[in-house]
Amino acid sequence: MAISRLDAQLLKKAFLAGAARLESQKERINELNVFPVPDGDTGTNMTLTAMSAVKAVIMVEHPTIESIAKAMSSGSLRGARGNSGVILSQLLRGFCKEITAHADNVNVSVLASAFDKASETAYKAVMKPKEGTILTVAKGGADKALELEGTTDDIAKFFGEVLSHMEKVLASTPELLPVLKEAGVVDSGGAGLIEVLKGAYDVILGKVVPLADGNITTAQVSSGKSGITDDIETADIKFGYCTEFIIMSEKEFTAKDEADFKHYLEGLGDCIVVVADDEIVKVHVHTNDPGLAIQKALTYGQLTSMKIDNMREEHHERVIENATQIANREKEAEKEAKKAANEPKKKDGFIAVSAGSGLSEIFKGLGVDFVLEGGQTMNPSTDDILNAIDKVNAENIFILPNNKNIILAANQAKELTEDKNIIVIPSKTVPQGISAVINYVNDGDVEENTEKMTDALQYTKSGEVTYAVRDTAIDGKSISQGNIMGIGDEGIISVCDSVDRAVLEMLDHLVDGDSSIISLYYGNDVSESAANALSEKVAGIYKGLDIEVHFGGQPVYYYLLSVE
Repeated sequence: MAISRLDAQLLKKAFLAGAARLESQKERINELNVFPVPDGDTGTNMTLTAMSAVKAVIMVEHPTIESIAKAMSSGSLRGARGNSGVILSQLLRGFCKEITAHADNVNVSVLASAFDKASETAYKAVMKPKEGTILTVAKGGADKALELEGTTDDIAKFFGEVLSHMEKVLASTPELLPVLKEAGVVDSGGAGLIEVLKGAYDVILGKVVPLADGNITTAQVSSGKSGITDDIETADIKFGYCTEFIIMSEKEFTAKDEADFKHYLEGLGDCIVVVADDEIVKVHVHTNDPGLAIQKALTYGQLTSMKIDNMREEHHERVIENATQIANREKEAEKEAKKAANEPKKKDGFIAVSAGSGLSEIFKGLGVDFVLEGGQTMNPSTDDILNAIDKVNAENIFILPNNKNIILAANQAKELTEDKNIIVIPSKTVPQGISAVINYVNDGDVEENTEKMTDALQYTKSGEVTYAVRDTAIDGKSISQGNIMGIGDEGIISVCDSVDRAVLEMLDHLVDGDSSIISLYYGNDVSESAANALSEKVAGIYKGLDIEVHFGGQPVYYYLLSVE
């Protein structure tokens, strides 16, 4: 039966299914990273952004179009991580704003306008929109949606045609962005958006699919490849036993059998999946009475591949640990808030994003008030940045993202802050952030310091050294898995088999007649003796320059370096 109107329950299920599908595909999306470095995180960032919205959606007690849309928008906005996550949150924000305005009758016409509003909102959020990205895929969907307006009242038909067109636009992104074509990949953010819509489309078609319910443990991301970890507290588990089995049906398992069995399971629990293929029926349910599910299943045939996991037992220790951590954090925050309330605000404060204990100490030594752990392998969310802002008792707060993938989230936090003046210095690397802080003048006004700190960025040349995780060709260079790469501000500079050689080749490219200082920040995988030995080689080559060596402690990257 054709669906001509979107109601609250369908909206909720469609979004939860889209989030679950995105989560299931996040590693594949991570691997679409243009640079073959061990920190592809688009899928992770988009998943964590979506899961923040999921947690808000499942807490809505009385679902309406307005309440579900508000939860989707606000949850994703505060949980947004990385450029892709921020853009996803802005797409949801625009989409939700439009359907909320027409909540009494969300039909094809309203959905067409919502797709258009989503694209418009996301484009506005990006200072310099680039085609061949998730923005292009969203715009393609918006254009197709407006084209279809008035041609059908069937939401499923409309959605299917929009999605099909967006997949074609995604396939064309390498033609719009040469770096994608050279690397042999499509845009990862666009790919993530497609997965969200595919999950939603399955629900609109009436398919039984997994729904994100706040208990998706893989959303507590832990990637050995990139060292990413994220602490998402386990939600209360309503149904304690994850029950799975296969029915070897002794007769044809009809559509009526499937519908009846699903209806029975709905009375026992949630997260229900029943997939029938001839005489084989795959079953998944979260329930407090797995025996009842099994008894009913036995009326259809024999069972095999049975598995019952006690989710409460598995998560009990983690829940206690999280609750303790949360309580301690709240006490500490309350203590800090009371302390701040009794102290006058200072004029200027600083927040810097940094990955690595050594780098964090450097920023603190330069007077930074709060160092937010994060960086290339773990982008802090908008909410993380807002929490950091709360902890800095200053009228003006300069934020140093120190990574191009965190600037949008920092700007989003700025827009959500009302009681403090937030200035985002668009530092794209740690060395740029360090240079910006050094150029701050104590007795200068906000405008003067903003100008000085921003100007300092352009006089700092940055580089980083890491290893390749796959074979590819990019920036005119052929790269094999395991090669050591030197990556500068504009792309890959060096590809070789030695960390030291990569550093020296990068310096040869970066140092010019105006250079005076070379700084090396060595990471977790480099010993102090190796770093000192390399600095001696550098000093021998660049005799007229000052050479500085610091422990950075950063993961993934052997060295960060700067030339000023």
